[in-house]
Amino acid sequence: MSKIEELIQQYCPDGVEWKCLGDFCEIKTGKGITKKDCVEYGEFPIISGGVEPMGYYHTYNREGRTVTISRVGANAGLVSFIEKRFYLNDKCFSVIPSNKTNTKFLYYILSSIESSIKGMQSEGGVPTINTQKVGGIEIPLPPLPVQEEIAKILDSFTELQAELQAELQARRQQYQYYRDKLLSFEGRDDVEWKKLSEVASITTGRRFVRTDIKESGVPCFHYGDIYTYYGLAATKTKGYLDAELASKLRFAQPNDVVVVCAGENDMDLGIGVAWLGKEPAVVHDACCILHHEQNPRYISHFLRTHKYHLQMKRYAKNGKISSLSSSSLGEAIIPIPSLEEQERIASTLDRFDALVNDLSQGLPAEIEARKQQYEYYRDKLLTFKKKA
Repeated sequence: MSKIEELIQQYCPDGVEWKCLGDFCEIKTGKGITKKDCVEYGEFPIISGGVEPMGYYHTYNREGRTVTISRVGANAGLVSFIEKRFYLNDKCFSVIPSNKTNTKFLYYILSSIESSIKGMQSEGGVPTINTQKVGGIEIPLPPLPVQEEIAKILDSFTELQAELQAELQARRQQYQYYRDKLLSFEGRDDVEWKKLSEVASITTGRRFVRTDIKESGVPCFHYGDIYTYYGLAATKTKGYLDAELASKLRFAQPNDVVVVCAGENDMDLGIGVAWLGKEPAVVHDACCILHHEQNPRYISHFLRTHKYHLQMKRYAKNGKISSLSSSSLGEAIIPIPSLEEQERIASTLDRFDALVNDLSQGLPAEIEARKQQYEYYRDKLLTFKKKA
């Protein structure tokens, strides 16, 4: 018999009580704050409903080891656990339990039903979850010793995941350093440096919208997916278009590179995906198509270097959305070694990229396996017989 089973047998053999959050937690909205109030090097993060802090502030209004639930916006319903003191914005709730509740246990059980909490969002307009709905969330509440043991077990899983994530981040930084060093060609006189417009014809795609995208038909690249879905190269697209609509648009041919030319900030602009599919693919108007006679994977690798992005930053037009014109893209200076050297470099960097980004191998695969293991044991540990 496991320790958890022993504790349940000792403290709650007949089942566990279920309680609404409002019955044993203080649920309070934070205080409004704007971007202009943020300080660059403040000690206290501003928690405002997003995955990352909104910024920093010189004082705090919540103690650490606190559960928060996002109240407003696209992330409404997001459950977080804030370890140290912080400033809570009015776009979030803090959920502070009574003394007979382990805060970490509360976090784990709320995160296990996060999708249900997100389902409480109001319909229409800006997604919002009100205090009454949060207070009505009903959860199992076993005796404190059981809560503490479950929190201890799940903490060990999350600590391992954090260690793996930190190692992956370090490996990615090493890879980026090596890639930038390799593609700088320092001391090499066998490499020509040319404008991108000299080695490729550059055309802009044509407009279609998300609602045009289907599950089958003609392959297509939507600009937003280049940031979130694709890596360095693709043999299949995420979405497709009807043939009739596609016939009016522009295509990348096999071995062309699709470059994104619109994004939320100027350092996002200009990354490319080598199209290695067997048929032409439609390209969105927020992207450019590079048609060339070079190694497409080599070009895609170079378009992710720091040196290249510094060039593009000079040409970017910044506003609500940052953008890059096809003529500006053509001004980028790119090193052109022999095709044999391009293949050697691309193959070397492909292997490094797979180790840090491919979910089927290396650290990303191990992190994904640990995540699934954690979710399995979390759901198993947090399933209780309800007390009659």
